[in-house]
Amino acid sequence: MADKDSVEKYLENNPQFAKEYFDKKVRAEALTAAFSGTVDVKDTASFKDVNAIQEAAIIFELVQELQKPGNMEQSMHKVLQRIALILQADRMGFFMCRGRNGIPELATSLFDVTPTSKYEANLVHPQSEIVFPLDIGIVGHTATTKKPQNVPDVTKNPKFSDFVDKQTGYSTKCMLTFPLVAEKECLGVIMALNKIGADAFTPEDEKLFHKYMNFAQVIMLQHYTAYMFNVESRRSQVLLWSASKVFEELTDIERQFHKALYTVRIYLNCERYSVGLLDMTKEKEFYDEWPVKLGDVEPYKGPKTPDGREVIFYKIIDYLLEGKEEIKVIPGPPADHWALVSGLPTYVAENGFICNMMNVAADDYFTFQKEAVDETGFVIKNVLSLPIVNKKEEIVGIATFFNRKDGKPFDEHDEQITEALTQFLGWSVLNCDTYDKLNRMEWRKDIAQEMLMYQSRCTKDELQSILNTNEKFGSEPEDCDQKEMYKLLELFRKATCPPANDVHGEDLYLFSFSDFPVTEFELIKCGIRMFFELGVVEKFKVPAETLTRWMYTVRKGYRAITYHNWRHGFNVGHTMFCLLQTGRLRKYYTDLDAFAMVAAAFCHDIDHRGTNNLYQTKSASPLARLHGSSILERHHLEYSKTLMAEESLNIFCNLQKRQFENVQHLFDVCIIATDLALYFKKRTMFQNIVNATEPMAEEKEAIAFVSNNPTRKEIIMAMMMTGCDLSAITKPWEVQSKVALMVAAEFWEQGDLERSVLDQQPIPMMDRNCAEQLPKMQCGFIDFVCSFVYKEFSRFHKEIQPMFDGLNNNRSHWNELAQVYEAKMKAIEEEKKKLEEAEAKKGKKYTASHLSEAEKCMIVGAYFMIASHVNSRRPIIVPCGTSPFFFFNLAGGGGGGGGGGGEGGKSKTCTIC
Repeated sequence: MADKDSVEKYLENNPQFAKEYFDKKVRAEALTAAFSGTVDVKDTASFKDVNAIQEAAIIFELVQELQKPGNMEQSMHKVLQRIALILQADRMGFFMCRGRNGIPELATSLFDVTPTSKYEANLVHPQSEIVFPLDIGIVGHTATTKKPQNVPDVTKNPKFSDFVDKQTGYSTKCMLTFPLVAEKECLGVIMALNKIGADAFTPEDEKLFHKYMNFAQVIMLQHYTAYMFNVESRRSQVLLWSASKVFEELTDIERQFHKALYTVRIYLNCERYSVGLLDMTKEKEFYDEWPVKLGDVEPYKGPKTPDGREVIFYKIIDYLLEGKEEIKVIPGPPADHWALVSGLPTYVAENGFICNMMNVAADDYFTFQKEAVDETGFVIKNVLSLPIVNKKEEIVGIATFFNRKDGKPFDEHDEQITEALTQFLGWSVLNCDTYDKLNRMEWRKDIAQEMLMYQSRCTKDELQSILNTNEKFGSEPEDCDQKEMYKLLELFRKATCPPANDVHGEDLYLFSFSDFPVTEFELIKCGIRMFFELGVVEKFKVPAETLTRWMYTVRKGYRAITYHNWRHGFNVGHTMFCLLQTGRLRKYYTDLDAFAMVAAAFCHDIDHRGTNNLYQTKSASPLARLHGSSILERHHLEYSKTLMAEESLNIFCNLQKRQFENVQHLFDVCIIATDLALYFKKRTMFQNIVNATEPMAEEKEAIAFVSNNPTRKEIIMAMMMTGCDLSAITKPWEVQSKVALMVAAEFWEQGDLERSVLDQQPIPMMDRNCAEQLPKMQCGFIDFVCSFVYKEFSRFHKEIQPMFDGLNNNRSHWNELAQVYEAKMKAIEEEKKKLEEAEAKKGKKYTASHLSEAEKCMIVGAYFMIASHVNSRRPIIVPCGTSPFFFFNLAGGGGGGGGGGGEGGKSKTCTIC
């Protein structure tokens, strides 16, 4: 048998034979067995000495690694181990390239890899990553230039940075780097540090390093291709599904966002996300600005959106996607809510930036909770927050995404997907806005049609009935010369209008003025007379035909309802006139202010429907859908401005633009102020003004204190409107008690509508069957609401004391009636009890039919007490069991202004016989 040496010698001398033998005789099983064993390089001083089978074994192992379905980091770890073994590198590292907040950066993925190190020890946890931008260090330079580097001495290389060495305590001497590139985009960088047994890596080491980087390149490309496929799939699904959902819901932005976000939740690749919706209010209501202007409340100094709105989150929608899915809606979230307490959503809303943050627990700028945020045990690790911007470039909300599902920070691709989603949501707000505008236009159309059908302008005949230009000049008012018309003004004032101190025996300058003796036509002339008495007709050059047409049109604008009719509108305008003239409040206001205040008082309830704001809401009327608050008051205001917009009705036509804008603002203040729901907001501010002026000895000082401060003027003006609207409660008892019946009748009519139309049981004050409670309620209303108004005005100006005296006198009458009624009812109950006992002894059931005529009269007698105090022109009919007492509705839309109902002060629905 040949020994080993002789065989080797034969094969060396016969190479052709050796080749043919190897090709034919060596079985595949033998090669497989050779390659399946663990690779063990005995001498690694020079890889050139490693034989072909050993190198093939390494390559075969790496090829097998490429075919494994595991994650990229595991395959890359195997490659780095083999390269460290071959190059005799002290350690290897792998940095991933990514972008956050628009800035490219490098982050450690595998670190301190050696031939024998464990994968778990080398894998860098996302919360422990070392992250730095591409302009730092040799690794960053490699990623930027996309060229491999061989640095024999890092201390001599200007690109070297010891940033990572300081983080790890390691000392780098020499290094090899290689960029992993896909289509000119750097995906990552691999580095080899410190050659073992030498000062630097040789050119041969560099060639081997580049050779085996092909495996790393293939692994990275596989990962990148799969990842980008996932990214594009998610992006397309997010846009597709969100597009289909945002068009399903057009009525409400909250529902629209919720549907879209909930549908695409599985494509967002996060554990939780929340959406904070921002208040879109740009300007506060004028009455909310009063406390700030007066210095009672500090002005807002917090963050604002780029378009100047205060950053106020009115609702948060919270989606928990891990474990059991849960959705929470938090209206009016507190500032310390976990989704807001960090300050990040507010920061994004203020600046409009996209904020992508990793390891938020270590952040010093924002105060994220380090512990669980709620009972679910959820802990915030990484955050991506984006603004939702509409087509007008207004930020409507903030979307915040928490914790990417794989534990890594959100990257630029997550930013792009979520930004595309938020942009799409923001643009889709246009659909809601357009839908809302269409609805509002429809509602306005309905209201306009209703107004046009019911109302009509002052006709030529009606205008002639007052001006009579045909008889005087032989032409229509618009055809008359302006000089002739100014002559007509003086003639009109002297001859046509009744004198102010004798209007059918009534004096326009007295708070006790009653409209009952005056016809509605004559009240139009009285209204014109008051403008002359103010001296504003001549000063502001108000055309006679315009003033007449306006006053007549205002009268026709009031509906023929029981109480809130033209007489009530006139009485409120008259009381404003008296407060300014008789009450001497005019000294605080300009002539233009007085002109606007009286005109607004005449218009304050124009086109009132005889029902209050609550009924408008319950019946879902077009007015309620159009106006969110102060429903009727805003309608009265819009109606008044509609008259001003009509050239032939604009009594302010000769004002300058700035003056006209001021008049419109004063109309806002005066008419909105008649909503009793706002009464309690303004009365403390008014009382403070009264307290401040009361000790002032000099009148000039008080005038300066008020008139030099526009806010104080508006507060007093608003309270004057309340005093005017409730002024019927201060009239002489003979007038006030009659008006009380009309107010009560109108409220009962609303209660009847609630029964028949809404199929609802009205509240007691609207229920004619519960009228027995009204006397006591009337006294309570005087004490709780009315008394404050007139008491403070009497303190403010002693000239207004008659109104307070009238109020107290009427209260004593109401209290007397309440006591009489209670005594009568007590007597009735006692008599009823006696009759029941008597009938029980006879074995008969007691019924009302057994009552005598005297007993029946006794039961209803209490209700007739008021009739003796009322000088009514028509009989008063009240069904048995109904008490015609005066009351108010605090829900708004109702007031206690003076005036009767119908022609000549006759009530059309409430009488007593």
